[in-house]
Amino acid sequence: MGKKVLILTNHFITIYNFRKELITKLIDDGHEVYISMPNAEENKFFSDMGCKIIETSIDRRGINPLKDIKLIFNYIKIMKMIKPDIVFSYTIKPNIYGSIASNITRNRQVSNITGTGATFIKKNAVSIIAKLLYKVSIKRSYKVFFQNRGDMNFFTDNNMLKSNYSMLPGSGVNLEQYSVCRLPSNKETSFIFIGRVMELKGIDQYIECAKIVKSKYPNTNFYIAGFIEEDKYKGIIEDFHAKGIINYIGFQKNIKSWIQQCHCTVLPSHGGEGVPNVLLESAAMGRICIASNINGSIDVIEDGKSGFVFKVGNAKDLIEKVEMFLRMSNETRKQMGLAGREKVEREFDRQIVINSYLEELNKVI
Repeated sequence: MGKKVLILTNHFITIYNFRKELITKLIDDGHEVYISMPNAEENKFFSDMGCKIIETSIDRRGINPLKDIKLIFNYIKIMKMIKPDIVFSYTIKPNIYGSIASNITRNRQVSNITGTGATFIKKNAVSIIAKLLYKVSIKRSYKVFFQNRGDMNFFTDNNMLKSNYSMLPGSGVNLEQYSVCRLPSNKETSFIFIGRVMELKGIDQYIECAKIVKSKYPNTNFYIAGFIEEDKYKGIIEDFHAKGIINYIGFQKNIKSWIQQCHCTVLPSHGGEGVPNVLLESAAMGRICIASNINGSIDVIEDGKSGFVFKVGNAKDLIEKVEMFLRMSNETRKQMGLAGREKVEREFDRQIVINSYLEELNKVI
């Protein structure tokens, strides 16, 4: 018998990239799927699949008490109207404010901690407020999924949970969509940074690395794919692009083709990731990954076997790892890339994630 599933998210792209296989399975199994998310042209993709879209305004950045209280009331209104059998939520505001609403309406909510962003990297007013909000919301949730052990330990150590939690292998990766492909055979070696251009993502270390390495190894390319999130980088990116030190290609809907054109993916993030999907997708395609030694990234990369990790925020260490990669033969790169593929096949198949959600849904009578 079909059930009503309500999904709370803050953006079309987050569920399109990482949840569409789950949603397809829910629809195919005869469940009614409602998706609460901000208005976007692309929302038609899910309505064409048979989902019912509820346009819900969310201020994704910062804390605005009036807007956030309004969001809680919107969620309460949606839950009372739909009467869902279960609620699935992703990202910080749908998790927190959705849980507050589902606690009031007595709905089962499964929250997914997809990463904490910059929230807990520094102890400040925002981190104190966030801890309090988590305690009054997801602590009373029906279930909380974590994507890496570091985040889970942080929440338990800070008394932000009861016993209502378990681990997922990130968002998983679609192993058919991201299949192994040959390394480019041209004489130039290409690296790619995929993510929002901002300090937290380690863009400063990547640019510094590109500057030093390109001066020593002219036959290298350093691509940057993603929106410029922080205005202070607009001029910097334009300058380094004009000088040929980096190649800024902006946000790419088909990132798979760019991973295929490159030899190595670099993620110098300072933290707050769940399990970075860019690493999972790159590893699935047989690409070596170089990433900072943060929670999530170290879950994917076996240092020295399938890629390299470096000290977070340390451009010098990143440069050393990139130079190690440049000195390797293509055959060694291929074997390391295949080791990464084997690991994601073993531990990060998206089907594992889908099955975990179906298991929660099947518990609903």
